[in-house]
Amino acid sequence: MIARALYSLLWPLATPLIKHYLRKRARQAPAYLEHWDERFGDALPQAGGEVIWLHAVSVGETRAAQPLVARLREQYPQARFVITQMTPTGRATAEQLYPDAEVRYLPYDNARVMRRFVAALRPRCLILMETEIWPNLLHACAQAGVPAFLVNARLSEKSLRGYRRIGALIRPALRQLRAVAAQSEADARRLALLGARNIQVCGNTKYDITPPPAQLELGRQFRLRTGERPVLVCASTREGEEALILDAWRKAEVGRSLLVLIPRHPERFIAVAQSAIEKGFAVQCRSDNLPVLPETAVWVGDSMGELFAYYVAADVAFVGGSLLDFGSQNLIEPASVGRPVLLGPSTYNFAEAAELALAAKAALQVQNADELVATAVTLLSDADQCEQLAVAARLFTQIHQGASQRCLALLS
Repeated sequence: MIARALYSLLWPLATPLIKHYLRKRARQAPAYLEHWDERFGDALPQAGGEVIWLHAVSVGETRAAQPLVARLREQYPQARFVITQMTPTGRATAEQLYPDAEVRYLPYDNARVMRRFVAALRPRCLILMETEIWPNLLHACAQAGVPAFLVNARLSEKSLRGYRRIGALIRPALRQLRAVAAQSEADARRLALLGARNIQVCGNTKYDITPPPAQLELGRQFRLRTGERPVLVCASTREGEEALILDAWRKAEVGRSLLVLIPRHPERFIAVAQSAIEKGFAVQCRSDNLPVLPETAVWVGDSMGELFAYYVAADVAFVGGSLLDFGSQNLIEPASVGRPVLLGPSTYNFAEAAELALAAKAALQVQNADELVATAVTLLSDADQCEQLAVAARLFTQIHQGASQRCLALLS
């Protein structure tokens, strides 16, 4: 209680710093200045009907909720869905995936604001995706009698060490959860060490995501634009990774192969394209809506919400965030459309999925950019090995499906 009281006192003091941070981010991504009133609790949601509230911090968590939301809609057809995020990209993804839901920002975890927010919304329940632990939010829900669930929950060893430093704050918050649906036994063990109770291992809902038909068709259109050339897609890359990949690509004998770079954050699209140009590559961007010329060496995927399409257009897919110490992005998506998957050494955000994929020979792991490019070039010239990896990738995703249904049973 003392820890949360001190924590609560910090929020009013931190508000000017948060506003400065948002304005700074807005220099590259103007969307950070939009819906300002929601972020600070000046615009509250409207109550009405039976409300199911789901909070997903950004893009990955928002997408992971999709199969669960579909099952909740079937079971509670009269419910109104309110979906909250913390980032502009997460909000844009939610607006695209859930057009009939109310999408808005979750206010920062100010105790007074959270009490007002929960009282205004009056939800039937709160579903938190993955690792969203906000002490004042959970306390406000407990005080209002709103059951809160942590679903598709994951906790890496790195995050466990960080949370343990503030255990006096986090432990009481976790104990206010009605139940936790963990992705794996390892996640469940770490969450229990942190103080969570009533934990069930339900698997990862990301295995249940079905590639949208429109994205599959767009991927085929992308392939028409790239032509018959071998294509390596490096998706959801993080800052610093693109430069390493470009340098390795320039040194290697890549022949006619096309390198596709898709930065994780849209505010970096222009910078990545400019970097490739400065390194001497002929560059095109997806946004030009033109066929990729034979002399183009690098195609920059400067679009949001089209990741499945890029994977469909690939011969080989590298999952970004894994070459440097970012813990990896979602490796399940390229596997689900049957693409050979390459991973770097950093996979702690998808530790179990990476371990299972590697064991199933549905993915290969590389240690650096030079090895990434060398492995990709080998695969691009070996159709038989590519096909073996593709078949294993599809099977890998299929055998691990079912988490959404198990999560629904826990919520019910």
